[in-house]
Amino acid sequence: MLMNSADRPATLRYEPNGFTMMTRGKFVLCAVSGEMIPLESLRYWSVEHQEAYASPELATKRLLGL
Repeated sequence: MLMNSADRPATLRYEPNGFTMMTRGKFVLCAVSGEMIPLESLRYWSVEHQEAYASPELATKRLLGL
């Protein structure tokens, strides 16, 4: 069975002012919670860790090592 891009996560390269899609998809997974984040809702990520976060609280938690 073939999967379309809506069925799988995108692979992104996170940059300081945005991101570049490396592999097509409609969402990414939060590095802390595992929650699916639709690309149109993605607002928080780490360039250093190359990770996405579902909320500012989860980003802070990851970056502080909590």
